[in-house]
Amino acid sequence: MRPQDLVACAARPRHPGGGNGRVDLEAGRAILEFIFLGILLLLPLTYLVLTAARLQAASFSASLAGREAGRAFVTAPSDDEGYARARAAALLAFSDFSFDDGAGVAVACDGSPCLRPDASVTSTATIEVQLPLVPDFLAVHLPASVTISSTHVASVDRFVAR
Repeated sequence: MRPQDLVACAARPRHPGGGNGRVDLEAGRAILEFIFLGILLLLPLTYLVLTAARLQAASFSASLAGREAGRAFVTAPSDDEGYARARAAALLAFSDFSFDDGAGVAVACDGSPCLRPDASVTSTATIEVQLPLVPDFLAVHLPASVTISSTHVASVDRFVAR
């Protein structure tokens, strides 16, 4: 190569699309499309995971609260203390999963008195789960909560003297 050709080659303008002078209008757009579509698809998926996790936590909490309320009731020495123990056990289970509001427990017996031998005690835990990230103006027109409940039947021991 002659020295004049080297100078001419270095002075020639370079084009981003290649050496033929055509500019590629699609250069750099794939990353923008990927980011835009990624965010567009990731937001609903994130909301779905958050909602499913909150509902699953409510399911675990209701199951635990109903079971522990029934166990606490049947081990109490009297009916009045049994109701107090059942409420305390259920509130502890609800607070373990951060469901302090909208949660409750109901205890029912199959006869009177509740703590007679071989009696059945039914405890029902109910939680109203507020769906995450639902604004107040939408909550007025759409259901913004789901109710989860669990029922547990405990039996009073046959051989315990009260």
